[in-house]
Amino acid sequence: MILGVFGPWQLIAILVVALLLFGGKKIPELMKGLGKGVKEFKDASKPEEDKEEGSEETK
Repeated sequence: MILGVFGPWQLIAILVVALLLFGGKKIPELMKGLGKGVKEFKDASKPEEDKEEGSEETK
């Protein structure tokens, strides 16, 4: 297996292990936190000009 390339069976195995480790109720909370982190990262990486234009549009 080449490093970084996952087939469908490897992804299924990873999902099963994650389900066993964290449980069904904890996974949606983890994904929500991950989504918020990605959104904050995207907002922080925008140039200052884009941030100013976005704040003017919401006024």
